[in-house]
Amino acid sequence: MSKFLMLGKYSNEAINGISKDRTKKALKTIKKLGGKVECLYTLLGSYDLASIVDFPRNSDAIKASIALTRITGIGFTTFPAITVEEFDKIVGNKQFLNNAVDED
Repeated sequence: MSKFLMLGKYSNEAINGISKDRTKKALKTIKKLGGKVECLYTLLGSYDLASIVDFPRNSDAIKASIALTRITGIGFTTFPAITVEEFDKIVGNKQFLNNAVDED
């Protein structure tokens, strides 16, 4: 499973439709598409919602983002995410850094 950060922004339509039932429907949709919600937060600022969701494939995250927008009216921006530990394994060794920087 891969992790995705999903940021949501309410439209006027979405604000009018806020309900526990809609949240349950959204969570059910994610599960139906093979996803698992790790955490869900409401925010103040440029985005109104943030969630970390596990999906088997990128295509599942794309489908979920579109399906959630369709059923909720909330616009989602979805990013693949990795842990800092995974990042360090990928780029943390000197060999990678030496090969990635081309010094002429």
